[in-house]
Amino acid sequence: MTLTKAAGVGAPAWRGGFGRLWSAAVLSSFGDSLRTAALPLLAVSLTDDPLLISSVAACGYLPWIIFGLLGGAVADRVDQRRAMWTADTVRALLVGGFAVAVALGHASIGLLIALAFALTTLQTLFDNAATALLPVLVEPQALGGANARLMTGQRVAGGLLGGPAVPLLLAAGAAAPFAANAATFLVAAALVASLRVSGPERPPRPAGSTLRREIAEGLRTLGRDRALRGLCAATALCNVGMGALIATLVVIVTGWLDAGTKGYAAVLTAYTVGSLVGGAVNSRIVARLGRMRAVLLAGAVQIAALVVMGVVRSLPVAVAALAVFGLMGMVWNVNTTTLMQQRSPAGMLGRVSAAFRTLSVAGAPLGAVLGGAVAAAWGPNRPALLTAAFVVLSVAALIPARAADVVVGAPDDGVTTTHVAR
Repeated sequence: MTLTKAAGVGAPAWRGGFGRLWSAAVLSSFGDSLRTAALPLLAVSLTDDPLLISSVAACGYLPWIIFGLLGGAVADRVDQRRAMWTADTVRALLVGGFAVAVALGHASIGLLIALAFALTTLQTLFDNAATALLPVLVEPQALGGANARLMTGQRVAGGLLGGPAVPLLLAAGAAAPFAANAATFLVAAALVASLRVSGPERPPRPAGSTLRREIAEGLRTLGRDRALRGLCAATALCNVGMGALIATLVVIVTGWLDAGTKGYAAVLTAYTVGSLVGGAVNSRIVARLGRMRAVLLAGAVQIAALVVMGVVRSLPVAVAALAVFGLMGMVWNVNTTTLMQQRSPAGMLGRVSAAFRTLSVAGAPLGAVLGGAVAAAWGPNRPALLTAAFVVLSVAALIPARAADVVVGAPDDGVTTTHVAR
């Protein structure tokens, strides 16, 4: 296993491969933000059927539920680096071909749905492979810092830079955002292909092992580890609430707060800025509390922010609440991902990651439906309180696992080393 030297405790070195992986991930996030912003605009120009338009967004969830576990099993079998650059190359060809179709006037709503489904299907392989590859590129004590820098960079590229770039690209034509996205995929593929690392060490597969058995093994591993089981259950419950909040946030801001599109842009910006601050302060929180307690703190503070947002009818209060919510959301995401990487057995991170992600993502579509129903029945502010209720449940799911923490800076895969309880 090849590891870089950390620049300090908790700080990943940019040389040795992490810098290229970070650049590829951030560039891909920028390109993805161009595509995801342009797709709805193109969809509404092709049809006025809300069901068809929403189907494009639904395809961002569906492949994870159908293929997520398979993507993780494949990621554990193959060279992760090769899987990543191959997936990005195929995605570049798909989006590039779609850009040509748009430029020639041959785009259709069916083609949009097929593109969204195909891209997310490839993403299940890419993301699981990337999760498994990252611990090879950094020292164990720098893994949390590496995750924080990756997620923060992706949030800057996707949340702050991608959105403003879309109108500029659309001025050059409807196909321009998709062509730019294809280019980012190609450059990201080249960056990943240039990595000179071997994949994580894998134990030999038993004779007669099948993908089905390997998927089941990943699910069993996730279920046996108390901390991973609690984190997965908590994240799944939280994502039900997030689905409700995301689906109805525009209704909360433009309807209940009567703040219009400018208000909606303000709360989205506040959430993004809060996320960036969360990435910057995460290491300090973890140093004082440990990772599991940092996740518990993040959930508790998010509950308070959501209650305030759902009770106080004020745009400035909503902006502040979303900033705090975003800050603690980043702390939650960084540390749940890091704990999963640290506690997964060697050679199984792809499968454990896939099981974790698939079970977590499954609740988001349900939450979106619940959020809409609650807003229609009891008022546009109630989805925020519904989300708070689900975060309460998620924090409760974490309490039994709160002692199963990992000492900061100590390598721990949950099987080959001994857990150190806090």
